[in-house]
Amino acid sequence: MKVKFIILFVVYSVCSFGQSAPLRISYHEIKTDSSGKILPWYSNDPGKSYDHIINILWKFWDTMKIDSNGLPYYMNHQVWKKNSSDNRGIGGDQISMALSSWRLLYAYTGNSRILDNMKFMADYYLAHSLSPENSAWPNIPFPYNTSLYSGVYDGDMILGKDYTQPDKAGSFAYELVNLYKMSGEEKYLNAAIKIANTLTGHIVPGHQYESPLPFRVNAITGEIGSLKEGQREKIKYNYTSNWSSTMCLFKELAKLKKGNTAEYLKGYKAILDWMIKYPMTTNKWGPFFEDVALWSDTQINAITFAEYILNNREEFPNWKKDSFQIIDWVYDELVNDKWESYGVAAINEQTHYRVPGNSHTARQGAIELLYASLTGDNFRKSVGIRELNWATYMVNDDGENTYLNNETWLTDGYGDYVRHYLKAFAAFPELAPEGQNHLLKSLSVLKSICYRNSKIQYEVFDSEAEEVIRLTTKPKKVSINNQKIYESPEGKGNCWYWTALKNGGILKVDHKNGNKITITF
Repeated sequence: MKVKFIILFVVYSVCSFGQSAPLRISYHEIKTDSSGKILPWYSNDPGKSYDHIINILWKFWDTMKIDSNGLPYYMNHQVWKKNSSDNRGIGGDQISMALSSWRLLYAYTGNSRILDNMKFMADYYLAHSLSPENSAWPNIPFPYNTSLYSGVYDGDMILGKDYTQPDKAGSFAYELVNLYKMSGEEKYLNAAIKIANTLTGHIVPGHQYESPLPFRVNAITGEIGSLKEGQREKIKYNYTSNWSSTMCLFKELAKLKKGNTAEYLKGYKAILDWMIKYPMTTNKWGPFFEDVALWSDTQINAITFAEYILNNREEFPNWKKDSFQIIDWVYDELVNDKWESYGVAAINEQTHYRVPGNSHTARQGAIELLYASLTGDNFRKSVGIRELNWATYMVNDDGENTYLNNETWLTDGYGDYVRHYLKAFAAFPELAPEGQNHLLKSLSVLKSICYRNSKIQYEVFDSEAEEVIRLTTKPKKVSINNQKIYESPEGKGNCWYWTALKNGGILKVDHKNGNKITITF
């Protein structure tokens, strides 16, 4: 780690004592602890604050206004405007990001409206975004609505009609697999298989200037997207490293034994080999965002792959070093030191747009907590919490989540934001709010959950899995498929394990031969 980063958190936190008046971040005055380090704005208790903001963010999304074409505003626009409408279409990964966050939020709350919203978005997008069967790249979604209120997604924000982004198609398909597991509806699985078939049919080995799949391509003709002469600088869009979700898609379909599993595993290996040989070595993480027409290294690509490494450690013999060097690259390249006196490193979005972001800083905080949970590094844990604390300040009392440039992005502020706080709870369950019951982590996709005063009942997709739940009190009984299982201090096998906290505690359920769990108080 660079000396500057160490100094940032050791020296400048002391200097903050000398501040004569609190400063503001977006909507709120900065709050600090006794040593001058940043606290969340809503409450000094991070868990209580994080819980508050993710709930008001969901309410803001759920009650968003309906546009003139009868669709919710977030199905037409990427930027929220209260008294008018933005003239840009949706963000390239807007639907996938929302599906990703809502999947975790449904497990956390049990709110059936969240699952309904996931189905609505997936159903509408599938019906209005896919390339024709006879295309060079068939059956994959277009990321953008080139005609704002058409209700149809038919192209790319920069290159226009008929262009698509294969990495966004892979992310959407992965979320469709998860939605199939949640709902049991085969249509989501079938659509994911078609997308995976198209992607595997176009994978190449790649090299230092070309990823195994291009960043932008004309789905109809197969032509790799490039800027026309006279538009900034001429660049061919054949590189990105945003393939973590696509890799997960291939692995999940192979595990389910659905579709052409041999091709999925072959494609998975080709992408993984390329990721290790090039971006993981060169730190050329490349573009992600649909509105940028120049080369740019992005934090989201880098940290998403670091997260993949930490969640798939069996594939990376040097996972600690591999993930650490990616996390550290972000601090070297994209750190914003404006708030260093509060002991926090805000994170700039990308090299082409060096502006600190709410979702990007929250993502950095979440990866720090995941890394700390696996390594026991308490310093990284404190770093991550302060980053998550900083990112709360962009959330207004009503749930509007505004970027520091005063725009409310429906990607950064919602889908690509909520999930980082839920992942933080999964990494350190004791962070979750006391006095509440929440499922925080599951090794299997959650199908349903019902929170009651006397019991919690939930069902996961796989019979062999593990869940972690923050509870107000120790259970009297835990059953798997109506069969009682017993408390065990080891917490392995068909059993449960309880860790007491000052208020309530943490329950870990490990099951091998059932997927319906009942917790009785």
